[in-house]
Amino acid sequence: MHSAMPDYAAHGLPTSLALGQGKQHQFSPYADNGGSVVAIAGENYAVIASDTRLSTGFQIYTREQPKLFRLSPTTVLGSSGCWCDILTFTKILEARMKMYEHEHHKVMNTPAVAQLVSVMLYYKRFFPYFVSNIVAGLDENGAGCVYSFDPVGHCERELFRAGGSSSALLQPLLDNQIAFKNMENVAHVPVTLDNAVKIIRDTFISAAERDIYTGDGIIMNVISENGVQSEKFPLRKD
Repeated sequence: MHSAMPDYAAHGLPTSLALGQGKQHQFSPYADNGGSVVAIAGENYAVIASDTRLSTGFQIYTREQPKLFRLSPTTVLGSSGCWCDILTFTKILEARMKMYEHEHHKVMNTPAVAQLVSVMLYYKRFFPYFVSNIVAGLDENGAGCVYSFDPVGHCERELFRAGGSSSALLQPLLDNQIAFKNMENVAHVPVTLDNAVKIIRDTFISAAERDIYTGDGIIMNVISENGVQSEKFPLRKD
């Protein structure tokens, strides 16, 4: 005959501790606040855009938070992910750029900013920033350029890139509409500025329909020889 299980609770002991089972405590220093960033580079321009929703899970903190940071008249950084890491990273980046300007008496160009971002991310590789970064702007020859990064600093120059919570939805659409991947008998022509703006709007509309972390609005920065112009477009809010 089997004996009954002792009543550990009657003695004030949690059952898991009385049976010798350890109690686990888990803590993560990271939080994913969602958001998406898309950038396209042209012959003499670059366009970068982000949504304006800042959220965690099903809780929306604000519907009016862009994720673009204007670093210079020719360079814009788009960041999504852990918002506190984004604020810390951009604050240090802007300070480093200001130090460079005071020391060299000139503004850092976009390829140099991309290199600085790569170094800063690699410096924190053992406790990385939980941030998806895309740098867009003009290079020293006035041509558009887009740089993407992984969390530990690997950098790659590209013509277009999507990052953030909707990157898996946005990147295939960009591959199809800009690079014509896996398409035959299609003429590859440079993407005009108007077409780039239209493609970015369409990609965000598509992502907002399928990703709860992307929505509310689009903030778009157009970078050209005339500086940075900002535009805003609405997205679905539910």
